[in-house]
Amino acid sequence: MNTNAVIIEPNEPATASVIWLHGLGASGHDFEPIVPELSENLTRKTRFIFPHAPHRSITINGGMVMPGWYDVTAMDIPTQQDAIGIQDSEQILCQYISQEIEQGISSQRIVLAGFSQGGAIALHTGLRYAQTLAGIMVLSSYLLLADTVEKEIHAANRQTPIFMAHGQHDPTILLAHAERSRTKLEQHGYRVEWHSYNMQHSVCPNEIVDISDWLNGRLS
Repeated sequence: MNTNAVIIEPNEPATASVIWLHGLGASGHDFEPIVPELSENLTRKTRFIFPHAPHRSITINGGMVMPGWYDVTAMDIPTQQDAIGIQDSEQILCQYISQEIEQGISSQRIVLAGFSQGGAIALHTGLRYAQTLAGIMVLSSYLLLADTVEKEIHAANRQTPIFMAHGQHDPTILLAHAERSRTKLEQHGYRVEWHSYNMQHSVCPNEIVDISDWLNGRLS
């Protein structure tokens, strides 16, 4: 049994997988309650994997140790990004993808998803992954290491659909950061489905409906 992740198995043999990363200070249990709210057409054959982030010292929180995919050194997101932590978490996510492929799930039936820090790692990893994925879902998040992305993106995921959703009143990751990330992705030729909602740094019911529809389109 994998104790590093919450895994929800479908009622029928899995033909697809969603690997969904939580935000800073949370755990894999954070988005577990969303699964029953998704389309039954999707969930009956889709495995959901919610990994727990490793514990690390977070500079912006006074060095407190908590679950995090990378360190955050300043509220101004583009400054001094933790490239080593980001790459470590990219490798963790790649291991989960490999485990799904070993269980017979095609990479083209795997969606990488995440909220906040988790969404940033899902996007970072998906753009660089060497096999085609079904999609990348980025919730209340942004593009990491934007200065180096152009030379690191992999041709295998040039056509992979990206779902981006953000709160219009998000005080943690400003809407402007997400909009800049979307623009950068579109400049590189990615297809981004963009949604914004009347909320802060969270997930709302309308967003869950849109997530369900998008995942259904990718995987059902």
